[in-house]
Amino acid sequence: MTEDSLSRTTPFVVAVDGPAGSGKSSVSKAVAARLGFAFLDTGAAYRSLTWFARQRGIDVTDSAAVIDAIADFDYRVDTEPNSQRVLVGETDVTTAIRDPEVSARVSAVARVPEVRLRLNELFRSILTGTDHDGIVAEGRDITTVVVPDAPARILLTADPEVRAARRAGELGGHSAAEVASQLHARDRADSHVVDFMTAAPGVTTVDSTELDFEQTVDAVIDVIRAARAANAGATADPSRGGTDA
Repeated sequence: MTEDSLSRTTPFVVAVDGPAGSGKSSVSKAVAARLGFAFLDTGAAYRSLTWFARQRGIDVTDSAAVIDAIADFDYRVDTEPNSQRVLVGETDVTTAIRDPEVSARVSAVARVPEVRLRLNELFRSILTGTDHDGIVAEGRDITTVVVPDAPARILLTADPEVRAARRAGELGGHSAAEVASQLHARDRADSHVVDFMTAAPGVTTVDSTELDFEQTVDAVIDVIRAARAANAGATADPSRGGTDA
């Protein structure tokens, strides 16, 4: 059982941004499941395009070639928070896009302005087209560029040392120092495209440095509750009238 869904003609959008290793994907999925919302990982599209370009033998540093490849980029994603199957054409790339070779090259693709413009249009169509009453979307510049008018916008962050330790625990066999170096490199690369370390006006910061996973999920849901209460035309608190799964 999920928490009571919202009665809306358009989906209630929750946008979550934050630096690498902040937990925005796992937290956002848990929040979506708790609220009975859909979930959109925008980073999966950039990873999928990177995978697609490499399959075609395209040098991902060749911006023009990557842009040309978008014309044949048939991307589909399941927005159920507990499945998240990703397809490019008829190929299931859910696992392949997490390959280290893709991770090492995705920033080169994501920093191309025309790529971001095209994929942002795709994200907006997914957000507005969901059959769910609400959707949680996470990724770079989601709160400022993709859906700057979303009723709930959140910057999820934590101290760098904490982010590195958590990511090292997830990966296993990697030292915190090694992971910290990778996270800093990813943050530096992505910071050339968007500012994801500072909350824009109207964006609420949730700092999970001193919080465990469930406390972080609760903190994000609290922000959503407040946004629901403040949002014009709100009908009720999404957490009332139901129980957690």
